[in-house]
Amino acid sequence: MNALITGIAGFVGGHLAEHLLCEGDRVVGTALSSRWPTGTPPQLVSEVPLVAWDVTRDPSASLLEAAEALSPDCLFHMAAISVPRECGDVMPTPTAEAINVDGALRAVRLAAELRSRPRVVLASSSHVYAPVAAKSPMVNEDAPLGPARGYGKTKLAAERLAGRLARELGVELVIARGFQQLGPRQMGPMMLAEWIEQIVSGSEPLEVQTRRATIDVCDVRDAARAYRLLALRGDSTRAYNIGNGMARTSGDVLNALLGAVDSPPTVRETHPVPKQAPIADVTRLRATTGWQPTVALETTVADALRWRISQCDAPA
Repeated sequence: MNALITGIAGFVGGHLAEHLLCEGDRVVGTALSSRWPTGTPPQLVSEVPLVAWDVTRDPSASLLEAAEALSPDCLFHMAAISVPRECGDVMPTPTAEAINVDGALRAVRLAAELRSRPRVVLASSSHVYAPVAAKSPMVNEDAPLGPARGYGKTKLAAERLAGRLARELGVELVIARGFQQLGPRQMGPMMLAEWIEQIVSGSEPLEVQTRRATIDVCDVRDAARAYRLLALRGDSTRAYNIGNGMARTSGDVLNALLGAVDSPPTVRETHPVPKQAPIADVTRLRATTGWQPTVALETTVADALRWRISQCDAPA
C-alpha cells in the first residue's frame, strides 16, 4: 500500500513506518518538525520523505503536493499528545484539545481532499473506557465509555467528532484503541522509559510508583502489525482494541527489567497501592485480521534497555 503517517517521528509512528517498509509499502510521513529526531533508524531517514505539519493548522501546500504525489491508500493518524499527564487533569488543556481533537478532524479533511480518498486509521486509546473494577477488568469495544481524565476525553471526542465528519465527507474511518505499548525508542515520561533512564544514569534506589498496577502491555512492533492489518481489513464502522489481551502487573515489567541488567539496583516504591487499568479483549481484532501478539514481555523490555544503552554509546 501507499501510506501517509501523521506523527511519524513519534514512538508508535516510527515503528509503524518501519513495519510498512518491511512489507514493501511506500511511506510518507508528517511531523511537527521536518527533521528526524536523534536515534531514528537510518532506513527511515533515507527512505521516508518527511513533511512538516503542525496539526493545529491546516495542511500546507507542500504537504498537499507530497500527499497527492504519494496517492495514499491509507492515512494513519498517529499525531497526538500521547502522554496522559500532559493533557490536563480532569479536563483537557486547550493544547490537548487543539492537537488531539482538532488535529484528528484535519486529518479526516485531508483524506477527503485527496484524489485517492484514503481510508483513515485513527489511533485512539484505551483511556476512552470508563474505569473498571479489579474483578472484571476485561473490556471489549462495546464496553462503557467514560474517561475520567483529560487525555481520554480528548481521544473520545476525536473518535466521535472525526467519525461524524468522516461519514459526512464519505471517508472510511477505522478506530484503533491502543492499550499501553512498550518497546525500543520509547522515551519518558512513560513507565518503562523512566525506569530505564534511572538505570542508565546509575540512580539508586530505582524509584517506581507501584508494583501492583494491573495493566495490558503490548510490544509496539506487535501493535504496528495490527495497525497495518486494520488498514487492509478493518471495518470502517467499528472500533478495534489493540492490546496484548493479558493482564500483567507493573511488577512483571519491573522484574523483566531487573532480569535484563547485570547488577540490579534496589527498588523503592513511592506509591505502593494497587491500581487497575482496562485489559483488552482483542477478539474482534483477531477475528477480523488474524492478528496475534508475538513478542514476549522479556524481549520487549530487553530490547528497550539495549536501545537506550546504544544511544549512550553512540558518537555525539
